[in-house]
Amino acid sequence: MQSYVINLIRHGAVDETLKGKYIGSTDVQLSKKGREGLVAIREGTGYPQPQKLYSSPLLRCTESCEIIYPGMDINCLGSFRECSFGEWEGKSAAELSENPLFAEWLQNSDKTPPPGGESGKDFAARISKGFERLVETMSAEGITEASLITHGGVIMTILAIYGLPQAPSYQWRMDNGYGFSVRVNPFLWMRDRVVEVFDTCPRAPKREEISENSENI
Repeated sequence: MQSYVINLIRHGAVDETLKGKYIGSTDVQLSKKGREGLVAIREGTGYPQPQKLYSSPLLRCTESCEIIYPGMDINCLGSFRECSFGEWEGKSAAELSENPLFAEWLQNSDKTPPPGGESGKDFAARISKGFERLVETMSAEGITEASLITHGGVIMTILAIYGLPQAPSYQWRMDNGYGFSVRVNPFLWMRDRVVEVFDTCPRAPKREEISENSENI
């Protein structure tokens, strides 16, 4: 039975996030450091080469696609946009610290959305629907490996819901330009709606590879 691989990769760094601001639906560009970081990874460790490339439609993700996979067609999927923080977009935790709704949101984001934004529950529902549709599309089109360039919150949500081994979302954090590769086994997917998280993305070098490289330094 044919299995499918999806490489979940977080976009490059943006200045606003590095400044501690909430940036979800705001369409910002990669920073200079973010672009340089992706080039360094691409030319160093390298990225897996998929048959098809998917992306969040936000600019920081499509720009990342162009750097990681130059010349490859980008298929944008709105389901994989970052969570919308509504009126809190572009603001930092320090700026919101006196807002009682902000404190309530920190305690229970599933039930308490930012003003004009998404609750954690609605965000997870959107991501789940999009991910299941992506798996169905790959199966129908015979795509055995795809890469999805998206946001850290999206990747953590996907893995918290579907990933094996099971772990809460905060344990799936990743740096910009990195992520995880998952394997979709059709039998396990149809029975339990789970995917195997089998490696980091880019692939982490094995111990013997590290040892061989150190001998050549």
